[in-house]
Amino acid sequence: MLNIGTIVMGAADVRRAADFWCRALDYVPRGGVVEDAWTMLVPANGSGAGLALGFSETPAQEHPRVHLDLYADDAAEQAAEVRRLVALGAERVDWDRYPDDPDFVVLADTEGNRFCVIDVSHTPPPS
Repeated sequence: MLNIGTIVMGAADVRRAADFWCRALDYVPRGGVVEDAWTMLVPANGSGAGLALGFSETPAQEHPRVHLDLYADDAAEQAAEVRRLVALGAERVDWDRYPDDPDFVVLADTEGNRFCVIDVSHTPPPS
């Protein structure tokens, strides 16, 4: 059976994106190297999907078809993680598609790629 091994995202500045995601997720560059055109980040603890960053001149999409969902255990952790990620360089996105009672906060990384921080106590994640 297949499983997701790596998520690939585009970046105009691969090194800046790698720095952000390493600090955001406690990932490290595979082999200790970050290249300008391509790099693979892996969990520092060795468990989880990899995140590859490839140079791209294509701008980030305002409403991307694919994005990362980062899970927080509860609303307090979600708020703390959003503050931490913003301090690392993420930006809050004025998302025009929030439902009335959202369980997620939309952020953009240093490259403008959208991602969500989800309070999983609000609505259980899909199984």
